[in-house]
Amino acid sequence: MINSLRSIRKALIGVALVWASLTAMSAEMTGRVVGVSDGDTITVLVDGHDSVKVRLVGIDAPEKAQPFGAVSKRNLSDHVFGKIVIVETTKKDRYGRVLGRVLVNGTDVCLEQIRAGLAWHYKQYANEQPEGLRASYADAEQKARKEKVGLWSVPNQIPPWEFRHPERTRGEK
Repeated sequence: MINSLRSIRKALIGVALVWASLTAMSAEMTGRVVGVSDGDTITVLVDGHDSVKVRLVGIDAPEKAQPFGAVSKRNLSDHVFGKIVIVETTKKDRYGRVLGRVLVNGTDVCLEQIRAGLAWHYKQYANEQPEGLRASYADAEQKARKEKVGLWSVPNQIPPWEFRHPERTRGEK
């Protein structure tokens, strides 16, 4: 009897630890967008006073100096600036930005950037996305490419990760 109670207690403690780690890994914050840095980074005012830099997950938008960089920023701004957003986040990046999926009235803004042809699906980090989102983002990019929407209207676009580090791709061409 005592052994079975100990086993149940250990099992409950194990379940509690797993539950705590899962809830600690993911969080949701709500706030008003007060800044748009580029096509994949925003600033959210949380609780009326905490300014949080958010890097949209699952996408990589053209850099400001790249073709469509300004268009991507403007499109993101049109979707989010001054609006209340929900940010689903799991971690911070090496620059201290919160990484998050951004929703406005239930619409996935990250996915909308891809659909508009103004961001790539960031496949390097796709394994960090839930399977359904990963598939939706990949499908949206393929559709935008096929329909030549946004940056896909011009051939030979350089992905931002290559644009940021040309020395890594010079020898590959």
